Amino acid sequence: MQYVLRKLLSGIPLILGVTLVSFALMVYFGPDMTYQLLGKNPTAAQILEVRHQLGYDQSFIQRYTDYLGELVRLDFGNSSSGEPVTALLAKTIPVSLILILPGFLLGHLVGVLLALAAAFWRGRWPDKLIMAIAVVGMSVSFLIVIIAFQILLCSSDGLDLFPVRGWNVHSLPDYLSYIAVPTLATTFVALGYETRFYRSVFVEEMTRDYVRTARAFGLPTSRIFFRSIFKNCLIPIITRVMFSIPQVAIGGSLLIETYFGIPGIGKATYEAIITGDQPVLKAVVSLTAILFVFAMTLNDILYRAVDPRVSLK
Repeated sequence: MQYVLRKLLSGIPLILGVTLVSFALMVYFGPDMTYQLLGKNPTAAQILEVRHQLGYDQSFIQRYTDYLGELVRLDFGNSSSGEPVTALLAKTIPVSLILILPGFLLGHLVGVLLALAAAFWRGRWPDKLIMAIAVVGMSVSFLIVIIAFQILLCSSDGLDLFPVRGWNVHSLPDYLSYIAVPTLATTFVALGYETRFYRSVFVEEMTRDYVRTARAFGLPTSRIFFRSIFKNCLIPIITRVMFSIPQVAIGGSLLIETYFGIPGIGKATYEAIITGDQPVLKAVVSLTAILFVFAMTLNDILYRAVDPRVSLK
């Protein structure tokens, strides 16, 4: 428990650094919301009043300090639409979680299984076939994959099995129908990167001295592979999964949700970028940094769980 607390506290400089840089970019390069709120031909008094309400008349240090206070209280004010940002996050984050989680898990799980098969039959036709599929998954743009699956599975020109856009979920069948295409697209693209990475990890482990020794003693290849090699590769697998969490949570959901019109945090982030909605952007950046710190802490704890030799100090 003490280690977890120390790890979380050590992540505070990272959070401060990320929030400082992102806040500076929004202050000096972000849009001025004054005229968007006032419309055409505002008076000088109206301009001064709105700029005061937005905090534009304060110093950078004061505005950044207020921002950190909002982060501590988890109160980021109101979005440009007038909705409290906290309420917006509470409404959109669960949608993103249940949308992205199946594809994220499937991408890594199937990637590991295909990588195991490719490494086990290294240099033979299963390996070559799996790597060819992986190259295709890496080479094709994520957006192209989304469009292809949508045309194939959702349009009248294709199989027309699933909804094209939207999020009208009231039951488990509704949920499965709406996540089917996003999950397939996410998994297909993830397989390319994850399979190649995990295969390289397994192949490198196969060159270790203990593997040659085990083979010299006549142990079956399958036993060596699944009882020793796979176990010793768990740490890089865990690292890969943990480092992917913040990236997938924001980056992956942004494209998927925007294209399919799903009301998650990714779509809210995209709309905030387009409209210059700084309260929402500040909240998303802050929560992403916090998520990264939690992911790294969990990463170290899992290290210890799979390898007792790892010391948590």
